[in-house]
Amino acid sequence: MMQGEQVPDRVLWAVTGADAVPFLQGLVSNDLLPLDKGPGIVWAALLTPQGKYLADFFVIRQHDGALLVDIAQTLAPATLRRLTMYRLRADVQIAPAPLHVQRGLGDAKAGAFADPRHPALGWRAYGTAEGLAPVIDWDAIRVAHVIPESGIELVVDDSYLLEHGFERLHGVDFRKGCYVGQEVTARMKHKTELRKGLVRVRIEGEATSTEITTPEGKVAGTLFTRSGDRAIAYLRLDRADGPLAAGAARITLDPDQPQAQPS
Repeated sequence: MMQGEQVPDRVLWAVTGADAVPFLQGLVSNDLLPLDKGPGIVWAALLTPQGKYLADFFVIRQHDGALLVDIAQTLAPATLRRLTMYRLRADVQIAPAPLHVQRGLGDAKAGAFADPRHPALGWRAYGTAEGLAPVIDWDAIRVAHVIPESGIELVVDDSYLLEHGFERLHGVDFRKGCYVGQEVTARMKHKTELRKGLVRVRIEGEATSTEITTPEGKVAGTLFTRSGDRAIAYLRLDRADGPLAAGAARITLDPDQPQAQPS
């Protein structure tokens, strides 16, 4: 049987009860109702009422009907507390799932799901096998396609979904109706032009600081995940056209930025 790589530092929950999908549907940024119709995987975020990022995770309907949540270990305790707070009298139970996450590129193992964020991220699968030791350079893939990671580019109680590519990466649905933080997210989509956001930059020299500055010393952004001479950066877009620096390194905006993938 084909095996994928282990995915360290992930937690899996089994979500059960008659209200499981409707409960999550009213809280997260993406549309989960397709998971009531059959197997699938959805990437979504939980926000504050002010529209700021709290957590992102995958919600999976397994081929055997089980509903799972796949979340970063560092985000799991606080996220579970918040979900429990919102649960009230809903018929929903959340418990640890005795399964492992695998991921891979190329031919997928049986029962796997294509990563919903981007085709370059391959597939994810959930089962009792732990998987092989990781060898794929996932950071290089993330940098190439400007895909944020929780705990790195995605900062709790600070990041906004649209500035961090969630629309391009199929993590938000503007037709699904209300969820926590929906009003702010919708207003950013329809009434404002984004002034900040994640972009791919090129690096020349030694980046001795993660703070990106203009020649006048004004802060323009932050350097995050790096792969070779390219990196993901969070930039003020009105300061991104001219020469920038991160310590001793010269930073320039990569002219070939990732485009949205078809739905």
